[in-house]
Amino acid sequence: MKSNIILKRFIGFNLVYLLIILFGKEEIAWFFKPFLLPFLILAVYVHERFITKKVLLTALTLSWFGDIILMFADKRELYFIAGLIAFLLSHIFYIILFSKQLKIYLKKSKIIFWIGVTAITFYLIVMMLILLPSLGDLKIPVFVYALTISIMLLFALKGFMNWHKPASIYILVGAIIFVASDSILAFNKFYAPLQYSSFLIMATYLLAQYLIVIGILKLNKKK
Repeated sequence: MKSNIILKRFIGFNLVYLLIILFGKEEIAWFFKPFLLPFLILAVYVHERFITKKVLLTALTLSWFGDIILMFADKRELYFIAGLIAFLLSHIFYIILFSKQLKIYLKKSKIIFWIGVTAITFYLIVMMLILLPSLGDLKIPVFVYALTISIMLLFALKGFMNWHKPASIYILVGAIIFVASDSILAFNKFYAPLQYSSFLIMATYLLAQYLIVIGILKLNKKK
């Protein structure tokens, strides 16, 4: 019950934050940013115990660190790299999280799985081809990051074919939106500025985190 109340407050607080960005008041939104993910972290923390709880909390906490570090990315490139590392570690823990939740792989879904693998591989190749010419010294770090989020999405896809619904749907959609958010950020930073980029990046990012958390909590709901 406490967890549900906190999640509702997360939604309300984030809607206010996104409206502030949408109205172009990013200097005000800057002060709100550190208080966004703590709602999700607290919601998971007060939730009843489940086997992957600590892994989920670690992934969310690393994302929160990444949020705070990236607030200063316009001051020095070092902050962007540090933020990238924090989110890279966060995605690695999401991979561990999804892996621990996986039990029996359903062979009857092999065709869907390989279609998904093909789509994810295509995404990775296209994104790198678009970004590579403008990455400079960040070619390897960005490739490693793109590969990691692709693997995270792959594990979410495997989970989608194995976990019960609607939890599996929440997690897969959350993972897809997370990749979309990171892609918008990379495209905006390295390729071409996008209109409403801050709003699009944060809206997709917050929705992705919310859906993954909701999915994991539903997946571990005690009968």
